[in-house]
Amino acid sequence: MTTDLTRDYTFPLEQRPTLLWYHDHRMDFTAPAIWRGLAGLHIVRDDAEDALGLPAGPRELPLMITDRAFAADGSLDYPSLDPTLRERPGVREPYLAGVLGDVVLVNGAPWPVHEVDAARYRLRLLNASNARHYELEFTDGDGRTVDFVQIGADQGLLTAPAKLSALPVAPAERYDLVVDFSRFPVGTLVKLVNRVGSGRTRDVMAFRVARKATDDSRVPTRLSADLPNWQRSDAVRVRDFSFRAGRMGEDSTHGWLIGGKPFDPARSDVTVRLGDVEIWRLVADVHHPVHLHLTGFRILSRGTKDPLPHDGGLKDTISLRPGESAEIITRWEGYRGRYLFHCHNAEHEDMGMMANLQVT
Repeated sequence: MTTDLTRDYTFPLEQRPTLLWYHDHRMDFTAPAIWRGLAGLHIVRDDAEDALGLPAGPRELPLMITDRAFAADGSLDYPSLDPTLRERPGVREPYLAGVLGDVVLVNGAPWPVHEVDAARYRLRLLNASNARHYELEFTDGDGRTVDFVQIGADQGLLTAPAKLSALPVAPAERYDLVVDFSRFPVGTLVKLVNRVGSGRTRDVMAFRVARKATDDSRVPTRLSADLPNWQRSDAVRVRDFSFRAGRMGEDSTHGWLIGGKPFDPARSDVTVRLGDVEIWRLVADVHHPVHLHLTGFRILSRGTKDPLPHDGGLKDTISLRPGESAEIITRWEGYRGRYLFHCHNAEHEDMGMMANLQVT
């Protein structure tokens, strides 16, 4: 006999308007839960953003991009060591770097085609894949690359729009884009493709320009005035964190570690003071999308270079590429208590790449 259990959670939503997402976070079994669809979008709005005149209503599209693998009977295929998801966490050895699927889904549909007006559209993108990275670009009916405008990142609007021709998106990253379909003749099929995909994972979705239409939307030259302006001189300390493969447990199984340690729920790995500004220096061995709970941050540098063109705004996830280092700056504000930071490659997270942060 099963009993349904319902709980109500009430909390203040005191943050910038943005596209958030939520998912099951059960320790050691987060990855198979996300794979099975326990994730959703949460859009936060305010009056100032609504007054900007950005595309809205049916011309604002939340797009959750995932990759999945399916068995011959159509069921989801996931390589758990323990299919009951009760005792032994982790995945079979060929999938230790992360589980990839060969079917790309957008809002649960494989390679969808969406009819659009010849007008501007606001696309709210989330990469909810377990481990797959995308490098997204739009192409027209002749296969030519189409420029678009980035207006926001993980934690809300940028100060000013940024023109891009391609966009790398790691697991858990969100981007807010505006695409102008009015430049295309009616009948054009505009494709959203993954430049680092191959075969069936190169295509993501398409937009068919169905009709001419009036469009009173706009993209202001100034989007937001409330982005924090933390400076290096504001930081009271600098911390270093490495994200690398390693061995864990008494049987020395393969794991993914932060600072050489696997996750221990009873251990506080970092203690910070409420109100402090800190710089974190991060280094990776392979691809690691590093995600911080509670706070947003700004990217200061990648290696010895400036941030990339799409790195602007307030982030909560940074995609570290193989062998890359980066610096981020944040202020710990809002709430005291214990929070997490981790790699958002969900298999890496389940195999130890997570740490506790205590705000005092």
